Amino acid sequence: MEDDSSWEALPIERIRIPAFNFRVISEASNGENELPVSLDAAVPDDILEKIFTFLPIASMIRSTAVCKRWHDIIYSSRYLWTHMLPQRPWYFMFTCNETASGYAYDPILHKWYDLELQGIDKSSCFVSSSCGLVCFMDNDNRNIISVSNPITKDWKRLLEPPGAKFPDYSTVALKVDQVTHNYTVTLAKSKQVPEDYVQWEFSLYKYDSRSSSWVTAVKEVFIGWRGGDDSVICGGVLYCLIQSTGVLGNVEPRHRLIMYDLVAGPSETSLTQSSIPVPCSLTCGRLLNLRGKLVMVGGIAKPNRPDIIKGIGIWELDKTQWQEVSRMPHKFFQGFGELDDVFCSGGADDLVYIQSYGATALLGFDMKQRQWKWSAKCPVSKKFPLQLFTGFCFEPRLDIAT
Repeated sequence: MEDDSSWEALPIERIRIPAFNFRVISEASNGENELPVSLDAAVPDDILEKIFTFLPIASMIRSTAVCKRWHDIIYSSRYLWTHMLPQRPWYFMFTCNETASGYAYDPILHKWYDLELQGIDKSSCFVSSSCGLVCFMDNDNRNIISVSNPITKDWKRLLEPPGAKFPDYSTVALKVDQVTHNYTVTLAKSKQVPEDYVQWEFSLYKYDSRSSSWVTAVKEVFIGWRGGDDSVICGGVLYCLIQSTGVLGNVEPRHRLIMYDLVAGPSETSLTQSSIPVPCSLTCGRLLNLRGKLVMVGGIAKPNRPDIIKGIGIWELDKTQWQEVSRMPHKFFQGFGELDDVFCSGGADDLVYIQSYGATALLGFDMKQRQWKWSAKCPVSKKFPLQLFTGFCFEPRLDIAT
């Protein structure tokens, strides 16, 4: 792994400081008294908007502290956020403890920022993100769900969803409309039928920010399969990974992908009948929405040992067929040290992040350049052997509210 010691652990407030010192310019007029003119005042709002579109997001956050005018333009200008240069997603890493604080990694400036999350009581939670917002579901109480903007610290606790209060498995997914900024949250719950080792109840609920309410989308009973803990919304379709329970014999691969059209609603075909097998035997799978395309990062299992990981692969779904994008080179796989059969992964735009639960190493993969690269060293340190770490990817935005 690269020994990059150039990281800076900065509180997020530290980047909200005046970015520039403006000089006062003047023009002489026939010997009359010179009137000082602020360079800032001489620049129209539309020109400032165009200038801001070239800034990295961290510099833009810093610029909000220069003056009220800059603050208002950056927070309220729709033009700025629709015409700005492509921004790279950040990755938030934290250790599993009773506080929801950690460090956010900026891949453009290669810096880590000290950041505390709002709207969650502790770090043990399920996470989904989209277009500047992050959705959190409490691990101990799956009915406690909140949506937050990690940068502005704006957050909202959603109404308690319907369905089983204590499901065996559940997964949450978030999708923000980039035009209207309305958002949809889906919650999939899976619970074993009492005294039945074959059947599992699967239920899906949908939250709409416009109505601030939940509706039941679909309920179905799976035979020999159960819901998992990973899902994503892509192109108006919810994708969830399900896993074989093993009661019907050895099924290979153990995971399948189910799909539910959030716009069209339920179909006559059951979710399991229309499901798609994963490309190979996996220890785990992580689903990502990258530029409207469904991408899966999976732990490749050893032959005849589906619980032991031997590598990590990335695939993209083309209609109903998986296309392999890349496999992690062995030197990077070894760089994680002892990698568990399950791991953490997130991504947005063209960037995929992969993190081991047992270490702070963060690896990135550029989908466009097909390049693997370690991030700058994270300031989080491992204090005891069994300490666990987790994280999630999000797009830093100032214009999205809950």
